[in-house]
Amino acid sequence: MDPILVARDGPVLRVALNRPDVRNAFDEDVIASLTRLAVSVADDRTVRAVVLSGSGKSFCSGADLAWMSKAIAYSHAENLRDAEDLARMLEKLDTVPVPLIGRVHGAALGGGVGLVAVCDVVVAGTATVFGLSEVKLGILPAVISPYVVRKIGVGAARELFLTGSRFAAGRAREIGLVHEIVPEAELDTAVERRVRDVLSSGPRAIAAAKALIRDVVDESPKDVIGLTTSTIAAHRVSPEGQEGIRAFLEKRKPKWAE
Repeated sequence: MDPILVARDGPVLRVALNRPDVRNAFDEDVIASLTRLAVSVADDRTVRAVVLSGSGKSFCSGADLAWMSKAIAYSHAENLRDAEDLARMLEKLDTVPVPLIGRVHGAALGGGVGLVAVCDVVVAGTATVFGLSEVKLGILPAVISPYVVRKIGVGAARELFLTGSRFAAGRAREIGLVHEIVPEAELDTAVERRVRDVLSSGPRAIAAAKALIRDVVDESPKDVIGLTTSTIAAHRVSPEGQEGIRAFLEKRKPKWAE
């Protein structure tokens, strides 16, 4: 069985974690497959959005137990290699130049929360349960921490990293991990609204905006004046920027180049 399923739907890639028998827990094969996917998306300018979901009853339950059982016998160097593979996967997913839209249901636990954190837009079912329960196992959410802390903030991270307590979708939305909550039967409809929003916008502008967020986060406005002014000036005179502004002034839909 393929660890992930990938379907092309025009300019949209629909990606599903495909290990429903273990609630889509990830192992080395899932990590390698998602890494390859992210690299391929970065190289394909015809992809406008990626929707990430989970097959079966849950989005992702974190690390696979069989994979973890092997790690017990690993040396420090072997554990380091595994952690570096996971870190590379998250970094590649986080920096794909198109919106990564999470369709989350059932449960997102441990590393599954890390996957949610690297999504740009997250729609979750009302009954979804989240948890950063690594401390219950005597370990910690180290590799996913840069993405989770950036998403939920230090205050929420202190509570959830240190207690390992599970939390509901409403709490996930309060702390910024999730952006929209709908009944599970309405997940696909809600996700498609987000996809339409993306496809109606300039693809180059989206990619640049996503990169800009990384460049300005934690910087003072004064320190990034040069970056922000040069960025908007360049995009105003770009073919995409010219088309978007003209379309707005002419009260028509823009025609975005692929």
